Amino acid sequence: MKLWRKMLLSLTISASLLAGTSAPAMAAPQPTIVKVNDQKIDYGTGTPVINEKTMLVPLRSTLKAMDAKLTGTTKNSITVVVNGKSVTLQSKLTQIDGVAYVPIRIVGDAAGYKVHWDAKTRTVQMISQNGGAATATAPASETSQAGGRGFMWEVESNGNTVYLVGSMHLADDSFYPLRKEYEEAFAEADHLGVEVDISKAAGEEQQKLVMEMGMYQDGSTIKDHISSETYAKLGEILKKNGMKPDALDPFKPWVAEVTVITLKSAKGGYEASAGIDLHFIQQAMERKIPIIELESYESQLSMFNNFSRELQEKNLNTALDHYDEEDNAIGHMAEMWKTGNEEALLEFTNLMSGDAEYNQAMLVDRNIGMANKIDGYLKNGKKEEYFIVVGAGHYMGEHGIIQLLENKGYKVVRK
Repeated sequence: MKLWRKMLLSLTISASLLAGTSAPAMAAPQPTIVKVNDQKIDYGTGTPVINEKTMLVPLRSTLKAMDAKLTGTTKNSITVVVNGKSVTLQSKLTQIDGVAYVPIRIVGDAAGYKVHWDAKTRTVQMISQNGGAATATAPASETSQAGGRGFMWEVESNGNTVYLVGSMHLADDSFYPLRKEYEEAFAEADHLGVEVDISKAAGEEQQKLVMEMGMYQDGSTIKDHISSETYAKLGEILKKNGMKPDALDPFKPWVAEVTVITLKSAKGGYEASAGIDLHFIQQAMERKIPIIELESYESQLSMFNNFSRELQEKNLNTALDHYDEEDNAIGHMAEMWKTGNEEALLEFTNLMSGDAEYNQAMLVDRNIGMANKIDGYLKNGKKEEYFIVVGAGHYMGEHGIIQLLENKGYKVVRK
């Protein structure tokens, strides 16, 4: 339980925010493998790629391995035949070096396959629902049990509706498909609201901010700002992950902390690519509805960068000391999310108050800013629907978004 408070650090900002900067220091990842019913696909032309956090695979080779046949495409859809039945995939083709690519999850779900990502082996497993040839009688979202209850509330005012969704920024395939109430509410949304649009994490502007704030600009290194004991522990963890012990020397302790927590999360199979917010960001991009940011990369990075030197090292030490524990804190949080346990969420949120500096910056100030923006959406009189997805830890407690909205006179209803 003690680690939950610290885990919110990476869950709030999302590990993907720093991925583009820390990646050069890490060992080169092994190639991604795609298997259909445990049979590896040998891609003659093209290989699986990750584009804006979405796994894309060569269309024709993948369909062939699934015993499916491409019969037609439109601007926003692809039609294939599986077991003699026609299935339409709501997705665009992406051309890369002359090869047509498509999101693997969309292909698998629509054709009746369960798609699972194994982060440790970098393997995508596509397993048909009956263990043999896939049946295309219904999409996986209609035949599979929902991944969990999660957290969603509804607020109505002046003809506007706002849905408040609590996100797990790091998740895995077991969270999907989401229960129908989420997808139905999102289908009617005019806007998607998120903390920051993490699909832009690798953008030049965002990475420049990370470099400016997350790295020392005065010629010093992290070794000059933390104790020798902390530095030694960090080096050991980096070596365990195939990195040089001094790989993070140019970075500040808060960047090192996020990196360590991300490495631990990946061991348990939890990644930003499966996060709830990114799930809806991808759908919003496909539907071409506006994505509005309640915060900014600069504001989030500034918050971490402004933590005192003592707090940054304290947080880093917590992540290092818990790295080898069998008990995965994100696993506990995942269970909390899937059961939709408000009491556990409130307990988790209250743990933040133990450190006044951390609590003020991480929750109190940020929640006020987000609640004020949501208040503006409810008052604008445009008769629109807003689907807001932010970290679940921002909603509960006396300083939570729900209480702040209720203080403004709104009725917030759990869905």
